[in-house]
Amino acid sequence: MKRFYKIGFLFAFILVLSLMFSSCATIFKGSTDGVNFSSDPNGAKVYVNGDLMGTTPFALELKSNKTYTIQFKKDGFQTKSVVLNNSVGGGWIVLDVLGGLLPVVIDAATGNWYELDQDHVNAVLEQQQK
Repeated sequence: MKRFYKIGFLFAFILVLSLMFSSCATIFKGSTDGVNFSSDPNGAKVYVNGDLMGTTPFALELKSNKTYTIQFKKDGFQTKSVVLNNSVGGGWIVLDVLGGLLPVVIDAATGNWYELDQDHVNAVLEQQQK
């Protein structure tokens, strides 16, 4: 019976240590956010920071600690530009602070506590005037 308590205590100790030395955003969220792209009309080419990434509608995983310039281009229509910003998720900071200093340092260093401001970017394209 005494051995059972020692094993239980050791397990609880390891569990508490792992929670103290982990960071919430890194464990639960990760470093990317999924973003859906759509346009009216469909079929616009989407450029992310100047690189062609796909044709609407489609979804893409983007690093959440960066800001992106999104351009929608379609023949016969005006190019539409959108800035996709990020911000620090307040909930992650609160959870990290409750966990101690190390989780704050890990999430800050990895940038995992950032979240993109939008998970869906839609562009309504206007026809070019002749």
